[in-house]
Amino acid sequence: MSALNAVAGEMGAGVDEISLHAFSACKGTRSGPLFIVASGPSARDFPLASYAQYPMFAVSGSIQLFTTAGVAPLFYLCDDNSFATQRQPILRQGLALAQNVALSPRVIRITQGLSAAELSQARLYAFNRVNRSIDGKQQLSDRRFAWKVRNDQDVSCAFSLFSQKPNRIGFSRDMDKGYFSCRTIPYAGLQLAHHLGFNQVILVGVDLDSSQGRFYEQGAAAMPSRLDGDYEDYIEPCFKLMAQRVVGPTFQVYNLSAKSRLPASLVPKITLDQLDTLLASA
Repeated sequence: MSALNAVAGEMGAGVDEISLHAFSACKGTRSGPLFIVASGPSARDFPLASYAQYPMFAVSGSIQLFTTAGVAPLFYLCDDNSFATQRQPILRQGLALAQNVALSPRVIRITQGLSAAELSQARLYAFNRVNRSIDGKQQLSDRRFAWKVRNDQDVSCAFSLFSQKPNRIGFSRDMDKGYFSCRTIPYAGLQLAHHLGFNQVILVGVDLDSSQGRFYEQGAAAMPSRLDGDYEDYIEPCFKLMAQRVVGPTFQVYNLSAKSRLPASLVPKITLDQLDTLLASA
């Protein structure tokens, strides 16, 4: 049984009506600029409809901006089990609106509660982390995996014999080999963007400030955030690795969030005026 069929087989009823697609078929098929729209408060200030002619990714709750604007993102991404469980109406928006949908195997299993019609209308991809089997189990220790891929041109990975965490820091250029989570879904989007062949990626709403929450949540109803606990150990190190070993003439990343926790030395911060100049020269 193929990996795709294995995921579909775990989804239960309606599986015959659900088709899972392979990332290999779309590798290197795109070019030019791409927007990745996240859920930080600054996303509210982004005039999404004004840039609707460009391809975009929506991640988790940011799909609500696309629903309001009537814009169909190229991909909708979700790998958060808690989000899929607690915010299922929002997940449904992604399934209904996006041209393509990339969900982690566990999120796909959570969608068993949705109708076969809702799932079958989405062009669905199984979005898996590196070094994970289709059921989500780790295949090798992080250290052994990092050593194994040290000469793999598709994977850039840190390595340490003395500490486990550095071995979880990396960047994948091939989604068939999985992605590094970095504990924040926009980073997974960056890896998918590279896989597809985009040259310039503009981050929107990547504020990474848990005290400010998400633009679509308020007060006690907000889901807990792990950003503060994960930032120094995983998020910043992953972006640093990307800046040092991935970003270059053929792959550039910019941040539209002036107040983003990510330093401009890792991801340059630009204004809307600078964005327009950038896009005009693309």
